[in-house]
Amino acid sequence: MRILDDVIDSLPHGETQIREIHVCTNWTAVLSRTCGLASTVKEEGHPHRGVRDVGHLTEKSAFELALYSRSENLLEASIGMAAINSLIEIDESTCVEANAYEILLEKGRGRNMGVVGHFPFISLLKESAKKLWVIEKRPLEGDLPEEAAEKILPQCDVVGITGTTFINHTLEDLLARCRGSFVALIGPTTPLTHVLFDYGIDVISGSKVVEPQKVIRFISQGATFKELHHHGVKLLTMMR
Repeated sequence: MRILDDVIDSLPHGETQIREIHVCTNWTAVLSRTCGLASTVKEEGHPHRGVRDVGHLTEKSAFELALYSRSENLLEASIGMAAINSLIEIDESTCVEANAYEILLEKGRGRNMGVVGHFPFISLLKESAKKLWVIEKRPLEGDLPEEAAEKILPQCDVVGITGTTFINHTLEDLLARCRGSFVALIGPTTPLTHVLFDYGIDVISGSKVVEPQKVIRFISQGATFKELHHHGVKLLTMMR
């Protein structure tokens, strides 16, 4: 988890207060310095596994909660990633307002592309890429299972990886199979921090919550990320 440890070490270590925590069906939000989002991930086979210190999480500092991102309990790790994102003060002058699929579309045109995570824009990428493989933990029709990453990713010129790989702690193994590829880390769970460039990632595409209470209202009613875009969330991208 070296990459995750470096992200955590880059955070402010002070006693930043947690104002609110919302663990919703699709998204988890933590409000501290800012409002941080992460995918809500629960473990298959452990639907009733609880969260440490539940009911007392707002008594912790945001940095203490960010350490939950190291947990093997996926729900705890989801909360921890949202806490990490709540502590990052995003410098928009270093970002462009762009959707990740636009970058993958351009970079992958006529080339072999792999995408870890079944995103809504997959059909658009298929029209552009020479060959497209989609690797998914819960495969849909046409997807490959996660075990295929070992064989497929070394064949790819361009790779897009979901930020939820921070939550299930598979990111470093995936990056190790992408040597020489153009790599984009994408999705709201992705921390918008320059630290990730040290690990061979070329594009970091995440989000900034600009209207926290509006976003909380949406995610508490089951919103998907497509429904959050333009409703309190701005898509931002950092490039190496």
